[in-house]
Amino acid sequence: MVEITTRPATLSEWDAVQAALTGGGDGRSCQCVWPLLANREWDATTVEERQEMLHEEIQAGPPPGLVAYADGEAAGWIRIGPRPGQQRIVRSRVVKNGSSEPLDDASVWAVTCFSVRKEPRRQGINVALLDAAVAYARESGARVIEGYPIATDTTTASANSLFVGALSTYLNAGFREIARPTDKRVVVALEL
Repeated sequence: MVEITTRPATLSEWDAVQAALTGGGDGRSCQCVWPLLANREWDATTVEERQEMLHEEIQAGPPPGLVAYADGEAAGWIRIGPRPGQQRIVRSRVVKNGSSEPLDDASVWAVTCFSVRKEPRRQGINVALLDAAVAYARESGARVIEGYPIATDTTTASANSLFVGALSTYLNAGFREIARPTDKRVVVALEL
């Protein structure tokens, strides 16, 4: 059995953040800044600029996510933080049509990205990341955590589309389904 640990994404974890984001999927090109940028801003940036944006965000603090380690090796990443700071999420039709929380409420946190390296997949990395993210949000004063997963109970999804998480991961962590604003996307929430 693999030992999974997590740490907040601080500058001392920078190499691990990069290892987690570059082990498969779109993490390397996205650098998990997609939730922060409007389409026009996103389209105008390069991978290197996105990497620098993430570095600056981590440097400025507080940590915008957590890193998971499997037997001491960087294995995964989760983005979590106050929802108003994640511009794309606040503008999303999924959120606007599915959330019952005020869009400008900083006590509402959002999980917007999972990235797990190919090697340790199917070993509980997402579960460990979500559990740690809930603890981190609670300690940071969040009132509610929302997620916007793929409705894996009715839809099949590619590994890349699961960057938002699978519905079952959230439900097993105690989140409740709030709405299904589209056939493929669900809004879930956990009150802290």
